[in-house]
Amino acid sequence: MNQETQSHNRRRSIIREFCLNTSTHALPGIARAESKHNRIFWSISFICLMGIMIYFIVEAIIAYFQYPTNMDLSYNDDKQQYFPAFSFCNLSPLRFDQFIKPFLNYTNTLNLTNINDTTTFVPYQASLIWNFLIDTINRNESLIPFGFSLSSMLMECSFNYKPCLEEDFISFTSPNYGRCYTFNAKLKNSTDDNVRYTNQYGQYGVLSLVLYVHSHQYIPYTTDSAGVVVIIHDNTQLPMIETSGIELAPGKRHRLNYRKKKSNFLSSPYSTCANQPSSVMMDMFENYNDADYGYSRMICTGLCRQVYYYEKCGCIFPFYWNYRSIRLPGTNRIIRAPLCRTTDRCYLDAAESLTQTPSLLDKYCSDCSEECSLTSFIVQVSSSEGPLDWMMADIKAFVEDSSVPLPANWSTTWRQDIKQNYLVVNVLTETTIVEINTQSAAISPIDVFSNIGGQTGLWLGLSFLSLMEFIEMIYRLIRYQVYLMIR
Repeated sequence: MNQETQSHNRRRSIIREFCLNTSTHALPGIARAESKHNRIFWSISFICLMGIMIYFIVEAIIAYFQYPTNMDLSYNDDKQQYFPAFSFCNLSPLRFDQFIKPFLNYTNTLNLTNINDTTTFVPYQASLIWNFLIDTINRNESLIPFGFSLSSMLMECSFNYKPCLEEDFISFTSPNYGRCYTFNAKLKNSTDDNVRYTNQYGQYGVLSLVLYVHSHQYIPYTTDSAGVVVIIHDNTQLPMIETSGIELAPGKRHRLNYRKKKSNFLSSPYSTCANQPSSVMMDMFENYNDADYGYSRMICTGLCRQVYYYEKCGCIFPFYWNYRSIRLPGTNRIIRAPLCRTTDRCYLDAAESLTQTPSLLDKYCSDCSEECSLTSFIVQVSSSEGPLDWMMADIKAFVEDSSVPLPANWSTTWRQDIKQNYLVVNVLTETTIVEINTQSAAISPIDVFSNIGGQTGLWLGLSFLSLMEFIEMIYRLIRYQVYLMIR
């Protein structure tokens, strides 16, 4: 027997010994088969079952890299939680006595009207208001003087039965509601923790506001109801009062009970969620008086839409002028874009095109992902009639001391006027139990290894020890080959 044949037989002996002794199924059957038919049967069985095993292993790996998730629901009794922020606006964005003179100067200068009477208002004048506001904003002039001040509306304020002051509120301007005010927003560069806790002063979280809306100063033909619009929101969340606000009518005592709900989402690769506001969004937040607000998908979408309108029209959608901050395409420069005039159809055509073309929306708003962490509040509203007769004198004194001019017939109709303008808002913590929805990975790396181990064990009886047996066989073959080379 020559050396080559001897080497071949030795290698075959090592492989046959491995097959006879391995814990892997079918291989011992192939090795000890005494007939060709027996060997073919076990070989086909091994190949078929290995194919099935590989199929299920590949499926398990593919399933993992699809990054499926579950939402886990839990409840936490958080007695040391922050009291939420509370924002409110008068339903009328404009105060007639503050607005009418600048407005008449504007319309008369442009020869749109020739009116000097500041006591009457006609429908044609109402149709010119938006262009007046747009031109004022485009000149970078403030709309604050045209709205209702906090001091003119806020009669009383208390948090956990301790008085709160005007300094405890920050103001912002809403396109729909004018001057608005937020209590308990988180502030930037604050030296102390300015956000109040629910259990502060040993109480359970009660904010009480007594308001007066001065509906006789509403602009005719622009507002069809009187009252306030309110929203309970997170301390680091910009109040989306235009879309999520609750309208409250005067002549009532309103009770808003809230429950806190938190949702936490996994970051990449399980989702594309984001938490960090962009530089454009941070520039927009500068209009919110040092409030430390965080990322919002809705704000991101509003800003990216305005970029498209600006590219198409050279101006932006006028009714969302709080989204004026845009980054010029192809640059890092942020500008306050001009508003389109209401008579310009370009922005309407652009809005329709963007809404009806998903690919355009994906292109311009590709960075607008869901928030990684979202806090919301479930609110239940109830109300009772008010005020009672014994309260009338104090309310009357407040109205008469206010900077807002009195109604023409105040001396005879003041009781009726009070019922049409006075309201109380009480915000109460319903429970300290927080509902928490947490996204978790449906398949972890351990699950994948377990699945693979289960498949290999089910179909071929493979285990890690079986792999060690295979490694031992390879080692013996290599050692024998090295022995031959040295010899």
